[in-house]
Amino acid sequence: MLIGEYEHSLDAKGRLIMPAKLREDIGEKFIITKGLDGCLFGFSQNEWANFEEKLKTLPLTNKNARDFVRFFLSGAIECEIDKQGRFLIASNLREYGAMEKEVVIIGVGTRIEIWNKESWKAYNSDENISADAIAENMTMLGI
Repeated sequence: MLIGEYEHSLDAKGRLIMPAKLREDIGEKFIITKGLDGCLFGFSQNEWANFEEKLKTLPLTNKNARDFVRFFLSGAIECEIDKQGRFLIASNLREYGAMEKEVVIIGVGTRIEIWNKESWKAYNSDENISADAIAENMTMLGI
């Protein structure tokens, strides 16, 4: 399971170190794509295959479904971890995530998210996220 929060820096070429604790679960080759909330999503090969299968079930006749599929698939790239534990984030994805230097990688169960450090701090702030409000909303989902 992909869990935890890790701060790292992009190098001049746009490479990022994959935290050792995440490497085994994400695999040597994995997929990165545009994510929600301004971050990037990273999926292991198996999780990406599961995600693709779900996307394939969406109705082609529904515009929202087509937009959703385009959003995730158009920016998707396969990444490979090098011998130093680094992987390259494509420039279009760095631009989408407003990533210049400092980033945060978080594990969220079945995927990782890669955030601009300042964006993560703002998103994760007490003003933006209330654990009590989240817990109340989860009752609607049966949790």
